[in-house]
Amino acid sequence: MTDTEATTTRPPRLTRLTFHGPLSEARAHGLVQRLTRTPPTTVLDIGCGWGELMLRVLEAAPKATGIGLDLAAEDLARGRRNAEDRGLAQRVEFIEESATGTAHGPADLVLCVGASQALSAVEPPAHLTEGLRALRRLVTDDGRVLLGEGFWQRTPTAAELRGMWPGAEASDHHELAALLDVVVDAGFRPEWTETAGLDEWEEFESAYQADAEVWLARHPGHPLAEETRERLDRHRRQWMTYRGVLGLAYLTLVPVR
Repeated sequence: MTDTEATTTRPPRLTRLTFHGPLSEARAHGLVQRLTRTPPTTVLDIGCGWGELMLRVLEAAPKATGIGLDLAAEDLARGRRNAEDRGLAQRVEFIEESATGTAHGPADLVLCVGASQALSAVEPPAHLTEGLRALRRLVTDDGRVLLGEGFWQRTPTAAELRGMWPGAEASDHHELAALLDVVVDAGFRPEWTETAGLDEWEEFESAYQADAEVWLARHPGHPLAEETRERLDRHRRQWMTYRGVLGLAYLTLVPVR
């Protein structure tokens, strides 16, 4: 590698991730099978990123069309490339816009995995109630919502909260039973409740960091090395703090008529 190449090379971003969350291939397959048992004709993905789960739903439901909303242009571009490569480009749109107050929908299937905050400007945890109200508006009466939502596996200690994301508070999430109560109060019934396992979290968090970790090991003197090192070390410490404390629930929800 030349000096110029070493200077201009940037850390690769998230190429090891299939899904932007703790989701195994086995769980993804089960979700897609369940969500397409009655094939949807319209799919809306809130905070879609590159929309891998939506694309798999479209592959399993060949008459369906999809719309993905996100603000991350790089992720949306990845989603468009993936759709093109899989022959789905004519059936899906990746749109760079906010989901708050969106006019898209109602859809037969709404995916909202780790993105309920995108539906409301309200601070957590009250944002969840507002987000669920929006989801009820965005799903057809006979449709389904897949909600991926964080929950506390146990109440975090004050020391643990200080080691998590900036400003983390115990009120940021509910425990699982309380989360399900909020869902029911918002006008849904939980058809299926499942939670990400530790192995899924470890695969996700490792893959989230892996590209940049390898890059940093190979470019320790790069102008971006110190910034990258600080970011990686900070995230690793945060992950080690919320590991086993923060969970993610995958809730398949049926709207109450």
